[in-house]
Amino acid sequence: MKKILVLFVVIFSLFTVNAQNFRGLDKSPMDAISYPLTHKNPNKIIKVIYSRPMLKGRPLENLADYGKVWRTGANEATEIRFYKDVVFGGKKVKAGTYSLFTIPAKKEWTIILSTDVNVWGAYSYNKANDVVRVKAPVTKTTEPLEAFSMTFDKEMNLYMAWGDVKVKIPIQK
Repeated sequence: MKKILVLFVVIFSLFTVNAQNFRGLDKSPMDAISYPLTHKNPNKIIKVIYSRPMLKGRPLENLADYGKVWRTGANEATEIRFYKDVVFGGKKVKAGTYSLFTIPAKKEWTIILSTDVNVWGAYSYNKANDVVRVKAPVTKTTEPLEAFSMTFDKEMNLYMAWGDVKVKIPIQK
């Protein structure tokens, strides 16, 4: 009987300890996009990892301040990896991993690739580590997006959209 009781206590404590290691769901879930768009092609050219903040009735400019460097999402700064050299918004960029920051404005966004990686937000952003800066005109979406979103089209253009705002960054091999 003692052995059964000890076994029960050990099993119960294992389940209790393991259950305490999990945290709740993130309010700004992480997402990733890559190009080519199909999972059938293992030869990626670009991969972007970002978190998706929600508007929740708030104006976009209150969450991504106009004229200030923004992490381009939520939580950690957005990370973009080029597996091959590319032309990003008309400027040559070597293969590698970069943080993708933006400076939103009403008519155009400045898109920044930085060598500062593994950083939280844009709090430690350092302009001296910029690789390129490109401008992207703002267009209006036909349907507002509650969650900040990114996608590629078939031509490898990167789109970022949130609320009724959309920007496009052309990328070529």
